[in-house]
Amino acid sequence: MSNRILALENGLIVSCQPVTGGPMDTAPIVVAFALAALAGGAQGLRIESADYVKAVRAATDAPIIGLIKRDLDTSPVRITPWIEDVEALAEAGADVIAYDATQRTRPVPTADLVRCIHAAGKLAMADCSIVSDARQALDEGADMVGSTLSGYTEGPEPTEPDLELISAMRALTPHVVAEGCIRLPRHAGEALKAGARLVVVGSAITRPEHVTSWFRADMDAGAGARDA
Repeated sequence: MSNRILALENGLIVSCQPVTGGPMDTAPIVVAFALAALAGGAQGLRIESADYVKAVRAATDAPIIGLIKRDLDTSPVRITPWIEDVEALAEAGADVIAYDATQRTRPVPTADLVRCIHAAGKLAMADCSIVSDARQALDEGADMVGSTLSGYTEGPEPTEPDLELISAMRALTPHVVAEGCIRLPRHAGEALKAGARLVVVGSAITRPEHVTSWFRADMDAGAGARDA
């Protein structure tokens, strides 16, 4: 299974991560989102939490990138910060385990996370914010690097994919995952042109609350301009 995701070309990965505490935040709905995405042409899934990974794994043998998000008092790192998280995701059935690969204060060194992921027989996906994150992650043995955290470590939240980072990472490895702000079909195409091998789409497919807010914001702006 692990080699299968590495072999994907131009693969679409759908991130089925509901808004925490929202009406979609239940295992049956996450499984339904996952199966619907696969029916629409996705080749893999990105799932948060060991419980949801386990539920989706029971419903499909499609490749799963698993992660666990935590809000820690002692570190800004949220994605799979602990060794116990890696172990839980591996046991739940994830094929790839994603972790925060940024160079920030963290509870466990990234190299230790990668070693644990590989010891469990899984692939390691480094969620990066800048190209030096990717370079360090590859030196530590990460199997793929993603643009997941570009713009999310400081400053205003981004609204466009970081094509420059994707291109810079492609110079380091062919196993580049475009993730973050892929809101339109053209964004996915642009990410492939920039050098991505896989593209992760999340909110635009599986978070209707977010998509609805995008429409609402543009409509409010249009109405304001019309009535000015």
